[in-house]
Amino acid sequence: MSTPLRVGLAGLGTVGAGVAKVLIDDARALEARVGRALQLTAVSARSKKDRGVDLSGVAFEQNPVALAERGDVDVVVELVGGEEGAARSLVESALRNKKHVVTANKALLAHHGLALAGLAEQNGLALKFEAAVAGGIPIVKALRESLVAYPVTAVRGILNGTCNFILTQMESTGRSFGDVLTEAQKLGYAEADPTLDVGGGDTAHKLTLLASLAFGVAPDYAGMSVTGIQHISPDDIKFAREFGYRIKLLGVARKTDKGVEQYVQPAMVRAGTPLADVDSSFNAVVAHAGEAGAFFFEGRGAGRGPTTSAVIADILDVARGEAFAPAFGRPAKTLHKAKALPHEERVSAFYLRFHVLDVPGVMAEISRHLAGENISIESMLQRGRAPGEPVAIVMITHEASQIAVERALRTIAASDKVFEAPCMIPMETV
Repeated sequence: MSTPLRVGLAGLGTVGAGVAKVLIDDARALEARVGRALQLTAVSARSKKDRGVDLSGVAFEQNPVALAERGDVDVVVELVGGEEGAARSLVESALRNKKHVVTANKALLAHHGLALAGLAEQNGLALKFEAAVAGGIPIVKALRESLVAYPVTAVRGILNGTCNFILTQMESTGRSFGDVLTEAQKLGYAEADPTLDVGGGDTAHKLTLLASLAFGVAPDYAGMSVTGIQHISPDDIKFAREFGYRIKLLGVARKTDKGVEQYVQPAMVRAGTPLADVDSSFNAVVAHAGEAGAFFFEGRGAGRGPTTSAVIADILDVARGEAFAPAFGRPAKTLHKAKALPHEERVSAFYLRFHVLDVPGVMAEISRHLAGENISIESMLQRGRAPGEPVAIVMITHEASQIAVERALRTIAASDKVFEAPCMIPMETV
């Protein structure tokens, strides 16, 4: 009989407790799948409080790094979180001590993934992170192991359930961003400090990993352009619907002849397309794989069940003793920083909203500034009000240089007829 795979688990929060429960309660079923017993031998957490799982036969370590030094641990599961501190120390120590690593820590990998992947390869170890991106959706495995016959040219995704929940609720209820955010916090969809989610940082961490897997480049979080959803108004969502679109926070990475384009920002997605139809807290990813076509993945991107499922799947891969492929699908030494697409090369059609004084000549002034940057208008909406009152002018442009649109908007915003900074949202072809 083969020797058991001994697991050390750091972090007993919602997901960690779920992983511990599956390893203990479903031990026989897991052994039947891989032909090898899995034993949870040690855990680390802030306290020994009851987590709804019997850990009486499991060793407890106050310091998570101690798991990496135990002789009865073969694989360390890191669910502590954070790009530095205990999480980084634990993973580095585990790999140096010849322990395989399974983690759900997208921030750690987005900032230090290249070095950690190299360390794992030097020691012939697995570094698995399916749960770090899109919860239970197996997109990491798909990009690393399945979509390999043809080059992946683009990945687009709704990668943050909090933002998708907020935008969906704003659309269905007409309420403001702030009101829906408060509800999301009460329901547990948003953290007390939601900045990382609504500001786009969480999506950027995940997109960093997807881009590396898709294009064979080093993770480059610092090179990401990131815009959140805080400025989206109920009016924008209403106008989007009138044009036949829905607003989604997208993470997009494209490989072009002039460089790799990576950004996180709200985008207009045509209604009825796969990404547009993703609602509430669900996540989704579209991967474009050349001649193989586009592949669409959808599922719950967070929560105990989906994330636990992804962590357990990675542990089972280690238990099977499968060849430990490079973490990002290619040897770490070959992952060089991608050439970034120059900002002036970014082009798109754009949704533009202006909040202006309803007086003669204001539309002519806006049109003149747009024409001065070679920006043409495809369609437009204007809602009339009493003369002299503020009014929204909304338009969709033909494809134009983003830097040219930004210049035009800065000039328009300086007008005494404009009440607030114009809103600009790219139209995303999915």
